Amino acid sequence: MYEPIRTKSVHSMAEPTPDFPHRTREEELDIRLAGHLTALLTVTDELRAHTPHPGLDDAAQRLAEQAARLRDGRAPLRAAPSTTEPDAAHIAALHQRAHTLAGWALVVATSRNDTAASTLAAERLRSHATALGLAA
Repeated sequence: MYEPIRTKSVHSMAEPTPDFPHRTREEELDIRLAGHLTALLTVTDELRAHTPHPGLDDAAQRLAEQAARLRDGRAPLRAAPSTTEPDAAHIAALHQRAHTLAGWALVVATSRNDTAASTLAAERLRSHATALGLAA
């Protein structure tokens, strides 16, 4: 009833070419998590410059340590905070940005089963939610 296929299909997958490196899912998640933590560190440094608080100093140090761990010991690049005098709306926007970044970091850290990064991201999420008046 059916005639067998005699020629190779034009829809078959191409042979894989090993001429470029591929990353595993774990490596991709490490890169993504390190990026989120480094971005959160940048916002935390900005907040530290404008609203000094010992909790922010500790958070910045822990964020730098976690980002370095994910980057094979290489310290993350840190931007210099802006020198302009911010208003309350700017500080709130920084807390909102930090809250968003901490949430993203928490999602990625949870998906890769990284307890240390998950704990740190959850703490930062809660801290910025409190600063924004989102948590009791």
